[in-house]
Amino acid sequence: MIEARCTLAQPAAAGRQFVVTTGSNHHFLVDDAQGATGAKPIELLAAALAGCTAFDVINILRKKRQQVTAYEVRVEADQVATPPQVFADIRVHHIVTGFAVSRDAVEDAIRLSEEKYCSVGAMIAKAARIHADFQILEDTSDLRAHPSETVAAR
Repeated sequence: MIEARCTLAQPAAAGRQFVVTTGSNHHFLVDDAQGATGAKPIELLAAALAGCTAFDVINILRKKRQQVTAYEVRVEADQVATPPQVFADIRVHHIVTGFAVSRDAVEDAIRLSEEKYCSVGAMIAKAARIHADFQILEDTSDLRAHPSETVAAR
């Protein structure tokens, strides 16, 4: 079971800052745009998607013995204009840096994350369109510099 608790941080104050406590006992602040002392809850959803797919993809690439020296996932989400302002379109961009990283391995890792492993993505995909792409950058510390390659995941 997944658990979380959200407690108003300063009940006597006018702000809407909350302390979130996860079931694994981690704490962080959430707030609105006016208070700006923590992430907005909707931002956490985008961050959860980035984290979920990042864990999947790096684990798969390591199992495929890819020499990844850096990895980043960027998520951009467009919301509909009217409340509840759900996500409509989401772009997930994977940036993989390493030595001779295989394009096929990256494509396969992203596909497996999308289709099999990422629970956050599976839930969000029921309401929004998710588009993934990736970029492979050759690690220049190897002195075998190759131009970066950007391709669509599908």
